[in-house]
Amino acid sequence: MAKLAQDALRAGAIGVSTSRAHTHMTPDGTPVASRQATWRELETIVAAMAELGTGIFQVGSDILSHGTNRAMLEQLKRLTVTYKRTMMFGLISTKQGDDPVQWRTQAQAIQDANRAGGRMFGQANTRSINAIYSLKSYLPFDQLPEWREVRAHPIDEQLRMLREPERRRALVAAEARMRPKDNKLQGGGAATQDPRKPDYDQLFVLKSMDWDDPTVAELARARGAHPVETMIDLTLENPDQVYVWPVVNEDREDVLGMLKHDFALATFSDAGAHSAQEMGACLQTHFLNYWVNRRGAFTLEQAVRKMTRDIADAFELKDRGRLAPGYKADVVLFEADRVRPCLPTIETDLPGGARRLVQKAEGIRATIVNGTLTMENGEATGRFAGEVMKGAGA
Repeated sequence: MAKLAQDALRAGAIGVSTSRAHTHMTPDGTPVASRQATWRELETIVAAMAELGTGIFQVGSDILSHGTNRAMLEQLKRLTVTYKRTMMFGLISTKQGDDPVQWRTQAQAIQDANRAGGRMFGQANTRSINAIYSLKSYLPFDQLPEWREVRAHPIDEQLRMLREPERRRALVAAEARMRPKDNKLQGGGAATQDPRKPDYDQLFVLKSMDWDDPTVAELARARGAHPVETMIDLTLENPDQVYVWPVVNEDREDVLGMLKHDFALATFSDAGAHSAQEMGACLQTHFLNYWVNRRGAFTLEQAVRKMTRDIADAFELKDRGRLAPGYKADVVLFEADRVRPCLPTIETDLPGGARRLVQKAEGIRATIVNGTLTMENGEATGRFAGEVMKGAGA
Protein backbone atom coordinates (compact mmCIF):
# COMPACT_ATOMS: atom_id res chain seq x y z
CA MET A 1 0.00 0.00 0.00
CA ALA A 2 2.84 2.40 0.81
CA LYS A 3 4.46 1.89 -2.60
CA LEU A 4 1.11 2.29 -4.35
CA ALA A 5 0.56 5.58 -2.53
CA GLN A 6 4.01 6.84 -3.53
CA ASP A 7 3.53 5.78 -7.15
CA ALA A 8 0.19 7.59 -7.24
CA LEU A 9 1.68 10.78 -5.78
CA ARG A 10 4.54 10.71 -8.30
CA ALA A 11 1.94 10.32 -11.06
CA GLY A 12 0.18 13.46 -9.90
CA ALA A 13 -2.31 12.37 -7.22
CA ILE A 14 -3.09 15.14 -4.76
CA GLY A 15 -3.35 12.71 -1.89
CA VAL A 16 -5.01 9.64 -0.43
CA SER A 17 -8.65 9.45 0.65
CA THR A 18 -10.15 6.79 2.88
CA SER A 19 -13.14 6.29 5.16
CA ARG A 20 -13.80 5.32 8.77
CA ALA A 21 -17.50 6.20 8.58
CA HIS A 22 -19.88 3.54 9.91
CA THR A 23 -22.44 4.74 7.36
CA HIS A 24 -20.24 3.63 4.44
CA MET A 25 -21.47 0.13 3.63
CA THR A 26 -21.39 -2.19 0.63
CA PRO A 27 -24.69 -3.20 -1.05
CA ASP A 28 -24.69 -6.45 0.93
CA GLY A 29 -24.51 -4.59 4.25
CA THR A 30 -20.85 -5.17 5.10
CA PRO A 31 -18.32 -2.39 5.81
CA VAL A 32 -16.45 -0.92 2.86
CA ALA A 33 -12.87 -2.15 2.60
CA SER A 34 -11.25 0.98 4.04
CA ARG A 35 -13.06 0.45 7.32
CA GLN A 36 -11.24 -2.85 7.74
CA ALA A 37 -7.82 -1.16 7.76
CA THR A 38 -5.99 -0.74 11.05
CA TRP A 39 -4.47 2.56 12.06
CA ARG A 40 -1.07 0.91 11.68
CA GLU A 41 -1.84 0.30 8.00
CA LEU A 42 -2.97 3.89 7.55
CA GLU A 43 0.15 5.13 9.32
CA THR A 44 2.28 3.24 6.80
CA ILE A 45 0.59 5.18 3.99
CA VAL A 46 1.07 8.53 5.74
CA ALA A 47 4.73 7.69 6.40
CA ALA A 48 5.20 6.92 2.69
CA MET A 49 3.67 10.30 1.85
CA ALA A 50 6.06 11.95 4.30
CA GLU A 51 9.04 10.39 2.52
CA LEU A 52 8.04 12.26 -0.62
CA GLY A 53 7.13 15.41 1.29
CA THR A 54 3.78 15.75 -0.45
CA GLY A 55 0.20 14.55 -0.36
CA ILE A 56 -3.02 15.21 1.54
CA PHE A 57 -4.52 12.50 3.77
CA GLN A 58 -8.31 12.79 3.76
CA VAL A 59 -10.68 10.63 5.78
CA GLY A 60 -14.42 10.15 6.02
CA SER A 61 -15.02 10.58 9.74
CA ASP A 62 -16.06 7.93 12.22
CA ILE A 63 -19.26 9.57 13.48
CA LEU A 64 -20.87 6.58 15.19
CA SER A 65 -20.58 8.44 18.49
CA HIS A 66 -18.77 11.27 20.18
CA GLY A 67 -16.43 8.72 21.73
CA THR A 68 -15.43 6.97 18.51
CA ASN A 69 -15.04 10.35 16.80
CA ARG A 70 -12.66 11.55 19.51
CA ALA A 71 -10.60 8.37 19.15
CA MET A 72 -10.25 8.98 15.41
CA LEU A 73 -9.26 12.61 16.01
CA GLU A 74 -6.48 11.53 18.37
CA GLN A 75 -5.06 9.25 15.68
CA LEU A 76 -5.17 12.03 13.07
CA LYS A 77 -3.49 14.47 15.46
CA ARG A 78 -0.72 11.96 16.11
CA LEU A 79 -0.16 11.34 12.40
CA THR A 80 -0.03 14.99 11.35
CA VAL A 81 2.32 15.97 14.18
CA THR A 82 4.60 12.98 13.60
CA TYR A 83 4.77 12.99 9.81
CA LYS A 84 3.98 16.63 8.97
CA ARG A 85 1.41 15.66 6.37
CA THR A 86 -1.88 17.48 5.93
CA MET A 87 -4.96 15.81 7.44
CA MET A 88 -8.54 16.61 6.35
CA PHE A 89 -11.96 15.40 7.43
CA GLY A 90 -15.54 16.61 7.39
CA LEU A 91 -16.70 18.87 10.21
CA ILE A 92 -19.91 17.31 11.44
CA SER A 93 -22.35 17.90 14.24
CA THR A 94 -25.61 16.07 14.76
CA LYS A 95 -28.47 15.49 17.15
CA GLN A 96 -28.71 11.81 16.22
CA GLY A 97 -27.49 9.11 18.58
CA ASP A 98 -27.15 8.62 22.33
CA ASP A 99 -23.64 10.16 22.26
CA PRO A 100 -23.77 12.50 19.25
CA VAL A 101 -20.64 13.90 17.64
CA GLN A 102 -19.90 17.58 18.24
CA TRP A 103 -18.17 19.93 15.82
CA ARG A 104 -16.60 21.93 18.66
CA THR A 105 -14.70 18.82 19.77
CA GLN A 106 -13.42 18.43 16.20
CA ALA A 107 -12.48 22.11 16.04
CA GLN A 108 -10.54 21.83 19.28
CA ALA A 109 -8.66 18.78 17.96
CA ILE A 110 -7.67 20.70 14.82
CA GLN A 111 -6.46 23.67 16.83
CA ASP A 112 -4.49 21.43 19.20
CA ALA A 113 -2.86 19.58 16.29
CA ASN A 114 -1.92 22.78 14.47
CA ARG A 115 -0.46 24.35 17.61
CA ALA A 116 1.65 21.21 18.05
CA GLY A 117 3.18 21.60 14.58
CA GLY A 118 0.73 19.57 12.50
CA ARG A 119 -1.40 20.71 9.58
CA MET A 120 -5.07 19.84 9.82
CA PHE A 121 -8.25 21.19 8.22
CA GLY A 122 -11.95 20.52 8.55
CA GLN A 123 -14.22 20.53 5.53
CA ALA A 124 -17.55 22.28 6.10
CA ASN A 125 -20.73 22.46 4.11
CA THR A 126 -22.66 25.74 4.10
CA ARG A 127 -25.97 24.14 5.12
CA SER A 128 -27.25 20.86 6.54
CA ILE A 129 -26.30 17.63 4.79
CA ASN A 130 -29.55 16.07 3.69
CA ALA A 131 -31.17 12.89 2.52
CA ILE A 132 -33.30 13.91 -0.44
CA TYR A 133 -36.62 12.32 -1.38
CA SER A 134 -38.95 12.77 -4.34
CA LEU A 135 -41.35 10.78 -6.47
CA LYS A 136 -38.69 10.65 -9.20
CA SER A 137 -35.96 9.27 -6.95
CA TYR A 138 -36.68 7.76 -3.53
CA LEU A 139 -39.51 8.10 -1.03
CA PRO A 140 -39.34 7.02 2.63
CA PHE A 141 -42.05 4.41 2.01
CA ASP A 142 -40.52 2.60 -0.98
CA GLN A 143 -39.84 -0.65 0.91
CA LEU A 144 -43.48 -1.16 1.89
CA PRO A 145 -45.30 -3.67 -0.38
CA GLU A 146 -48.21 -1.31 -1.04
CA TRP A 147 -45.79 1.37 -2.17
CA ARG A 148 -43.56 -1.01 -4.14
CA GLU A 149 -46.57 -1.92 -6.24
CA VAL A 150 -47.03 1.74 -7.17
CA ARG A 151 -43.35 2.57 -7.54
CA ALA A 152 -42.80 -0.21 -10.07
CA HIS A 153 -44.66 1.81 -12.72
CA PRO A 154 -43.63 4.82 -14.84
CA ILE A 155 -44.13 8.23 -13.23
CA ASP A 156 -47.33 9.08 -15.13
CA GLU A 157 -48.91 5.81 -14.05
CA GLN A 158 -47.78 6.36 -10.45
CA LEU A 159 -49.52 9.74 -10.44
CA ARG A 160 -52.72 8.13 -11.69
CA MET A 161 -52.53 5.45 -9.00
CA LEU A 162 -51.91 8.03 -6.26
CA ARG A 163 -55.26 9.61 -7.14
CA GLU A 164 -57.22 6.41 -6.46
CA PRO A 165 -59.08 6.88 -3.13
CA GLU A 166 -58.90 3.26 -2.00
CA ARG A 167 -55.24 2.94 -2.90
CA ARG A 168 -54.44 6.21 -1.13
CA ARG A 169 -56.01 4.88 2.07
CA ALA A 170 -53.92 1.73 1.80
CA LEU A 171 -50.72 3.72 1.22
CA VAL A 172 -51.37 5.91 4.24
CA ALA A 173 -52.21 2.92 6.45
CA ALA A 174 -49.06 1.04 5.38
CA GLU A 175 -46.85 3.71 6.95
CA ALA A 176 -47.87 2.52 10.43
CA ARG A 177 -45.87 -0.69 9.85
CA MET A 178 -42.58 1.12 9.28
CA ARG A 179 -39.83 0.53 11.81
CA PRO A 180 -39.41 3.43 14.20
CA LYS A 181 -36.19 5.44 14.06
CA ASP A 182 -33.74 4.26 16.70
CA ASN A 183 -31.01 6.34 18.31
CA LYS A 184 -28.21 5.21 16.00
CA LEU A 185 -27.01 7.85 13.56
CA GLN A 186 -28.32 6.94 10.12
CA GLY A 187 -26.52 8.26 7.06
CA GLY A 188 -28.14 9.60 3.91
CA GLY A 189 -27.70 6.37 1.95
CA ALA A 190 -29.36 4.29 4.63
CA ALA A 191 -32.12 6.86 4.91
CA THR A 192 -33.17 6.02 1.35
CA GLN A 193 -32.19 2.35 1.15
CA ASP A 194 -33.13 1.27 4.69
CA PRO A 195 -35.70 3.89 5.71
CA ARG A 196 -37.38 4.21 9.09
CA LYS A 197 -40.64 5.93 9.91
CA PRO A 198 -40.01 9.62 9.21
CA ASP A 199 -40.00 12.31 11.83
CA TYR A 200 -42.29 14.65 9.91
CA ASP A 201 -41.24 17.58 12.10
CA GLN A 202 -37.77 17.14 10.58
CA LEU A 203 -38.85 16.36 7.01
CA PHE A 204 -38.88 19.60 5.04
CA VAL A 205 -40.85 20.43 1.89
CA LEU A 206 -38.31 22.16 -0.32
CA LYS A 207 -39.83 25.35 -1.71
CA SER A 208 -36.69 27.44 -2.15
CA MET A 209 -33.01 27.32 -1.24
CA ASP A 210 -33.37 29.99 1.44
CA TRP A 211 -33.40 27.56 4.38
CA ASP A 212 -36.88 28.54 5.55
CA ASP A 213 -38.99 25.67 4.20
CA PRO A 214 -42.10 24.30 5.96
CA THR A 215 -42.08 20.79 7.39
CA VAL A 216 -44.42 18.02 6.33
CA ALA A 217 -45.84 18.06 9.87
CA GLU A 218 -46.64 21.78 9.66
CA LEU A 219 -48.41 21.43 6.32
CA ALA A 220 -50.25 18.30 7.48
CA ARG A 221 -51.59 20.13 10.54
CA ALA A 222 -52.63 23.10 8.39
CA ARG A 223 -54.47 20.78 5.99
CA GLY A 224 -55.95 18.56 8.71
CA ALA A 225 -54.50 15.50 6.99
CA HIS A 226 -52.15 12.60 7.74
CA PRO A 227 -48.52 13.44 6.87
CA VAL A 228 -48.39 10.67 4.23
CA GLU A 229 -51.59 11.93 2.64
CA THR A 230 -50.11 15.42 2.67
CA MET A 231 -47.00 14.19 0.85
CA ILE A 232 -49.16 12.43 -1.72
CA ASP A 233 -51.13 15.63 -2.33
CA LEU A 234 -47.99 17.75 -2.57
CA THR A 235 -46.52 15.29 -5.07
CA LEU A 236 -49.68 15.34 -7.17
CA GLU A 237 -49.61 19.14 -7.15
CA ASN A 238 -45.96 19.09 -8.23
CA PRO A 239 -44.39 15.79 -9.40
CA ASP A 240 -40.95 17.41 -9.03
CA GLN A 241 -41.52 18.21 -5.34
CA VAL A 242 -38.43 17.46 -3.26
CA TYR A 243 -38.39 16.63 0.46
CA VAL A 244 -35.24 16.90 2.57
CA TRP A 245 -34.30 15.32 5.88
CA PRO A 246 -31.25 16.96 7.49
CA VAL A 247 -29.02 14.04 8.46
CA VAL A 248 -26.20 16.05 10.06
CA ASN A 249 -25.39 19.73 10.68
CA GLU A 250 -29.09 20.27 11.34
CA ASP A 251 -28.54 23.48 13.30
CA ARG A 252 -27.63 26.41 11.04
CA GLU A 253 -25.84 28.18 13.90
CA ASP A 254 -23.54 25.16 14.19
CA VAL A 255 -22.82 25.52 10.48
CA LEU A 256 -22.01 29.20 10.93
CA GLY A 257 -19.74 28.38 13.88
CA MET A 258 -17.79 25.95 11.70
CA LEU A 259 -17.46 28.31 8.75
CA LYS A 260 -16.17 31.16 10.91
CA HIS A 261 -12.93 29.27 11.62
CA ASP A 262 -9.94 29.78 9.31
CA PHE A 263 -9.21 26.05 9.35
CA ALA A 264 -12.71 25.26 8.03
CA LEU A 265 -12.75 24.83 4.25
CA ALA A 266 -16.03 25.55 2.47
CA THR A 267 -15.87 22.38 0.40
CA PHE A 268 -17.87 19.37 1.56
CA SER A 269 -20.54 18.75 -1.05
CA ASP A 270 -20.93 15.01 -1.71
CA ALA A 271 -22.48 16.16 -4.99
CA GLY A 272 -21.18 13.18 -6.95
CA ALA A 273 -20.86 10.33 -4.47
CA HIS A 274 -24.60 9.81 -3.97
CA SER A 275 -25.97 10.90 -7.30
CA ALA A 276 -29.68 10.47 -6.53
CA GLN A 277 -29.66 10.64 -2.73
CA GLU A 278 -27.83 13.78 -1.65
CA MET A 279 -27.01 17.06 -3.36
CA GLY A 280 -24.42 19.56 -2.19
CA ALA A 281 -23.59 21.17 -5.53
CA CYS A 282 -25.23 24.39 -4.31
CA LEU A 283 -22.53 24.90 -1.67
CA GLN A 284 -20.89 27.95 -3.28
CA THR A 285 -24.01 29.72 -4.50
CA HIS A 286 -25.79 29.00 -1.21
CA PHE A 287 -22.83 30.49 0.67
CA LEU A 288 -23.07 33.70 -1.37
CA ASN A 289 -26.88 33.95 -1.30
CA TYR A 290 -27.60 32.90 2.28
CA TRP A 291 -24.56 33.69 4.43
CA VAL A 292 -23.41 36.78 2.53
CA ASN A 293 -26.54 38.41 1.09
CA ARG A 294 -29.27 37.29 3.48
CA ARG A 295 -27.47 36.90 6.81
CA GLY A 296 -24.53 39.24 6.35
CA ALA A 297 -22.35 36.77 8.27
CA PHE A 298 -19.50 37.16 5.77
CA THR A 299 -18.47 39.90 3.40
CA LEU A 300 -18.36 39.02 -0.28
CA GLU A 301 -14.57 39.19 -0.16
CA GLN A 302 -14.37 36.83 2.81
CA ALA A 303 -16.66 34.29 1.12
CA VAL A 304 -14.78 34.37 -2.19
CA ARG A 305 -11.45 33.94 -0.43
CA LYS A 306 -12.82 31.04 1.60
CA MET A 307 -13.98 29.24 -1.54
CA THR A 308 -10.87 29.93 -3.63
CA ARG A 309 -7.54 30.89 -2.09
CA ASP A 310 -8.04 29.09 1.21
CA ILE A 311 -8.96 25.81 -0.48
CA ALA A 312 -6.12 25.98 -3.01
CA ASP A 313 -3.60 26.69 -0.24
CA ALA A 314 -4.91 23.87 1.95
CA PHE A 315 -4.63 21.37 -0.92
CA GLU A 316 -1.14 22.69 -1.79
CA LEU A 317 -2.20 23.75 -5.28
CA LYS A 318 0.45 26.27 -6.27
CA ASP A 319 -1.16 27.66 -9.42
CA ARG A 320 -4.80 28.11 -8.43
CA GLY A 321 -6.94 30.10 -6.04
CA ARG A 322 -5.84 33.60 -7.05
CA LEU A 323 -6.03 35.98 -9.99
CA ALA A 324 -2.30 36.53 -10.41
CA PRO A 325 0.45 36.14 -13.03
CA GLY A 326 1.45 32.51 -13.48
CA TYR A 327 -1.83 31.14 -12.13
CA LYS A 328 -4.47 29.25 -14.11
CA ALA A 329 -6.92 31.67 -15.68
CA ASP A 330 -9.98 30.10 -14.01
CA VAL A 331 -12.64 32.75 -13.39
CA VAL A 332 -16.33 32.74 -12.49
CA LEU A 333 -18.25 35.94 -13.27
CA PHE A 334 -21.42 36.34 -11.21
CA GLU A 335 -23.90 39.00 -10.15
CA ALA A 336 -23.19 39.43 -6.47
CA ASP A 337 -26.71 40.53 -5.54
CA ARG A 338 -28.52 37.91 -7.64
CA VAL A 339 -26.47 34.74 -7.43
CA ARG A 340 -28.41 31.89 -5.84
CA PRO A 341 -28.94 28.13 -6.23
CA CYS A 342 -31.96 26.75 -8.05
CA LEU A 343 -34.03 23.90 -6.67
CA PRO A 344 -32.58 20.45 -7.38
CA THR A 345 -34.25 18.30 -10.03
CA ILE A 346 -34.09 14.61 -10.87
CA GLU A 347 -32.70 13.77 -14.32
CA THR A 348 -32.34 10.36 -15.99
CA ASP A 349 -29.39 11.09 -18.26
CA LEU A 350 -26.81 8.70 -16.83
CA PRO A 351 -25.90 5.50 -18.74
CA GLY A 352 -28.86 3.14 -18.82
CA GLY A 353 -31.22 5.93 -17.83
CA ALA A 354 -30.01 5.97 -14.22
CA ARG A 355 -31.15 8.86 -12.05
CA ARG A 356 -29.12 11.77 -10.75
CA LEU A 357 -29.77 15.01 -8.92
CA VAL A 358 -29.01 18.17 -10.89
CA GLN A 359 -28.80 21.61 -9.35
CA LYS A 360 -28.21 24.74 -11.38
CA ALA A 361 -27.85 28.36 -10.35
CA GLU A 362 -29.01 31.86 -11.17
CA GLY A 363 -26.82 34.93 -11.49
CA ILE A 364 -23.72 33.29 -12.97
CA ARG A 365 -22.78 35.06 -16.18
CA ALA A 366 -19.74 33.12 -17.30
CA THR A 367 -17.23 30.42 -16.40
CA ILE A 368 -13.72 30.75 -17.82
CA VAL A 369 -11.32 27.81 -17.63
CA ASN A 370 -7.68 28.35 -18.55
CA GLY A 371 -8.70 31.57 -20.27
CA THR A 372 -11.41 29.88 -22.35
CA LEU A 373 -15.10 30.76 -22.05
CA THR A 374 -16.73 27.38 -21.30
CA MET A 375 -20.12 28.43 -19.86
CA GLU A 376 -22.14 31.55 -20.61
CA ASN A 377 -25.41 32.37 -18.85
CA GLY A 378 -25.78 28.75 -17.77
CA GLU A 379 -25.19 27.23 -21.20
CA ALA A 380 -22.12 25.32 -22.37
CA THR A 381 -20.23 27.02 -25.20
CA GLY A 382 -18.82 23.75 -26.54
CA ARG A 383 -15.27 24.85 -25.77
CA PHE A 384 -13.51 22.81 -23.11
CA ALA A 385 -10.09 23.79 -21.82
CA GLY A 386 -9.95 21.90 -18.54
CA GLU A 387 -7.04 19.68 -17.62
CA VAL A 388 -6.27 17.04 -15.03
CA MET A 389 -5.40 18.67 -11.74
CA LYS A 390 -2.14 17.29 -10.40
CA GLY A 391 -0.45 17.44 -7.06
CA ALA A 392 2.99 18.77 -6.22
CA GLY A 393 4.60 15.32 -6.56
CA ALA A 394 4.00 15.08 -10.33
